[in-house]
Amino acid sequence: MNDTNDKAVIKWVTVIAVVIPVVVAVLLFMPTKLDLANEWVYFLPHLNAVINSAATLALLAGLFFIKSGNIQLHRTAMTTAFALGAIFLVSYVIYHAAAESTSFGGEGLIKSVYYFVLLTHILLAAVALFPILLAYYYGYTDQRVKHKKIVRYAYPIWLYVTITGVIVYLMISPYYSF
Repeated sequence: MNDTNDKAVIKWVTVIAVVIPVVVAVLLFMPTKLDLANEWVYFLPHLNAVINSAATLALLAGLFFIKSGNIQLHRTAMTTAFALGAIFLVSYVIYHAAAESTSFGGEGLIKSVYYFVLLTHILLAAVALFPILLAYYYGYTDQRVKHKKIVRYAYPIWLYVTITGVIVYLMISPYYSF
């Protein structure tokens, strides 16, 4: 891959990494939700937890495979995690475009724990897309030096976001009213 192609990809990655969190924020805070044909959207938080769990397993498998020297299975696991992340994002956007957010009902220390996990999850999810996309691109184009350099940051952030996504779901799910 030449430097000109890398620069073009980095520009697109930057645009995507900025636009997606902005769109998600708009959907979360828009005053009127979209009417997306009723009740089926209330299944999506449960599906999202399953997707995040599967993405976590794919990420862990990817780490195992690369540590074992199996590049092909590493690529397969990471592509699976990447695809699951994309499916999750579409599902998450649809849900938050159509449904009101649920308030956490816990009290005391657990409320502080919940908000700490939620806020770190949100902040890292917002910034994770840029290094994840770059890491995937460098891996896909077999630019191993660049890939290894960015993965040192992208991988732990991505893993934290998938794990805390499930934790947030488990903590908030008792308060769903649907």
